[in-house]
Amino acid sequence: MGITIVGLGPGSFKHITLETWELLNGNRTLLLRTAKHPCVDTLKARGVSFSSFDYLYEQAEDFASLYQQIAAAVIEKAKRGQDIVYAVPGSPLVAEKTVELISAQAGEAGVSLTIIPAMSFLEILYTRLGVDPITGVTIVDAADLTLLPPDLVTGLIITQVYSRQVASDAKLALMDYLGDEYQVTVVRHLGLPEEQITKVMLFELDRLEGIDHLTSVYVPHRPARSKLFSLDPVVDVMARLRSPGGCIWDIEQTHLSLRRYIVEEVYEVLEAIELADGVKLCEELGDLLLQIVFHARLAEESGGFTMQEVVDTVTEKMVRRHPHVFGKITVRDAAEVVVNWDQIKKREKAGERIGVLDGIPIGLPTLMAAYKLQAKAAKVGFDWDDIGPVWDKIAEELDELKEAAALPEAERAQKMEDELGDVLFAVVNLARFMGIDPETALNRTNNKFRRRFNYIEARLKEQGIAWESTILADLDVLWEEAKKKESAG
Repeated sequence: MGITIVGLGPGSFKHITLETWELLNGNRTLLLRTAKHPCVDTLKARGVSFSSFDYLYEQAEDFASLYQQIAAAVIEKAKRGQDIVYAVPGSPLVAEKTVELISAQAGEAGVSLTIIPAMSFLEILYTRLGVDPITGVTIVDAADLTLLPPDLVTGLIITQVYSRQVASDAKLALMDYLGDEYQVTVVRHLGLPEEQITKVMLFELDRLEGIDHLTSVYVPHRPARSKLFSLDPVVDVMARLRSPGGCIWDIEQTHLSLRRYIVEEVYEVLEAIELADGVKLCEELGDLLLQIVFHARLAEESGGFTMQEVVDTVTEKMVRRHPHVFGKITVRDAAEVVVNWDQIKKREKAGERIGVLDGIPIGLPTLMAAYKLQAKAAKVGFDWDDIGPVWDKIAEELDELKEAAALPEAERAQKMEDELGDVLFAVVNLARFMGIDPETALNRTNNKFRRRFNYIEARLKEQGIAWESTILADLDVLWEEAKKKESAG
């Protein structure tokens, strides 16, 4: 007495092997993992008697406990002297957890075990899609998808994609390293009359109709390894710098002491963008990333959060705030995207931000802060309808600044400072109406001034002329030269 495990094939009765049919049609006790298989109606029509474990599917809390119960029940029946034929969908050795469990436990239970070869859905999939498995294919249950290594480059066959929820989970897991527009192939009911093979972008995976227990997904291999990247190297370097025996300066730093550096790195990134210098931009983005990793390391050491939590948090936020991409919401244009973003953000921050102007960081650069203050006020209607009055306001504030400059010396300084602030605030408002970021604009002008002034300085040095020996008219000539050179290229 013992257990013989057979496979019912991928679907149609014609895919059952002759050896398996003889065992199914014999006088042994026949147990089916599930009777929800396309060939079961044919078995019934041909007078084959069986029982199934479908009743356990309704009772089990999860699939892990379900498979344990089925395996235990099969072995227990064999231990009682029954000669068991245990039949599973497809092939016994392809994505069959119960077979794995029975194989592991049969020896200890003193039960003999025989596994009969069978055809799986893979053979049909290889044929339909023109896939040669020798080029490299990884087969995985959808429930185990997150366990795959991030650098996997073989083709991937995902089984047990039995519901939209499972398809959604699979989509999110794959998008982490394939991107949302990677094309995959969804196969349903392979080998059956209603067979369906559909190619979709990854972000569309959970939007398909008819996903059921006979659905699998094929993901073609990734052609270029160069798209892969990892934060591990820089995270490991930072951990070493902060550890005993590392760098004394790095060990002494705190979140507060590092504030100036992250601001400096942001402006160096902006400069690289202004210069359209790809090499410099790559370097400066790395420096900015290092500051983020530095702060995450400090937080991890104090038990606050980890770098992985930083990545996970922003990923979840981006998915949550883009329901038109990752959900079922439809938008007409970019403006509607912004409206949705603000509404979602408002719900997320409910209770944290009571006033209209809440949420603007105190330490922002002043131009940026002015821009954000005006933008928040505008959202509740505190704004002009068009740009006309904005120009008038700038002229008005300039007049008031001139009046302040003409006051007696005792009252002039404070009044001029107030009025100059009003002028700058009005100019920021003009930038907002024009859709220009004033901080970026002024930073660009600063960089432009620096380049042109450096040109003048270099030309004077070439000519052996000292600054004190020049007149403004000569400097203006050199300034115009610098402008022409910039315009030329």
